Amino acid sequence: MAHSGRQLRVLLLGGTREARELAEALSDDGRWKIISSLAGRTRDPEAVPSEIRVGGFGGMEGLAAYLKEEAIDLVVDATHPFAEVISPNAVDAAAQAGVPYLRLCRPAWRAEPGDQWQLVPSVQRAADILSPGSRVFLTIGRQELAPFFARDDVHVVARMIEAPSDPVPPHVEIILARPPFEISDEAELMHARKFDVLVTKNAGGPSVESKLIAARNLGLPVIVIERKQNGVPVDAETVDDLIVLLDQHYAT
Repeated sequence: MAHSGRQLRVLLLGGTREARELAEALSDDGRWKIISSLAGRTRDPEAVPSEIRVGGFGGMEGLAAYLKEEAIDLVVDATHPFAEVISPNAVDAAAQAGVPYLRLCRPAWRAEPGDQWQLVPSVQRAADILSPGSRVFLTIGRQELAPFFARDDVHVVARMIEAPSDPVPPHVEIILARPPFEISDEAELMHARKFDVLVTKNAGGPSVESKLIAARNLGLPVIVIERKQNGVPVDAETVDDLIVLLDQHYAT
């Protein structure tokens, strides 16, 4: 599709570092009018240089209606790899509204020599296989803590950006911190707390990979929660690749 001379209205489904970087890159380009959509799960999101929309759309039908009402020219889906509902909804909504859709999703991490990974399909499974008495470093965010709250036979140190809304049981300690983290700091934390295992989601990306490198260097086992396959193809794995696609399809 060639650029018509007017600004093209882009709905950017975001909340990720990549979405912020893309909004920053495109905000300086007069071809685009960016509307960043945030789910609203983070109470204090990092600033995004674009128009902001917070909250859900009311499912696929609601999103399709929004695309039509707001005369959106393109949907760019840069949501988190573990945001399982929005991407299939966005594909269907874009198709219903006759709007092009592009998916930007960072690649998953892959185990390297020295890693001691155990792959599991779900958060529940990760909690179930913890050995009684384990000291657990938990880095899965604040949305799915219940299975670990229920394991009162282990000690959990859970790191996240914002505190959970549910009451925290005595065997769980919360650390509030925002990435990125240095490898040396991660190693120091793991050593000082004498963790037996790291539990994390395979979110991918460099900003939180340092914990995996530190665990590898220390010989610390890692329980890795795998991504679910939602059937949505990925068009680009980096912001730069996505911008190349935009330049190809929306050339002036």
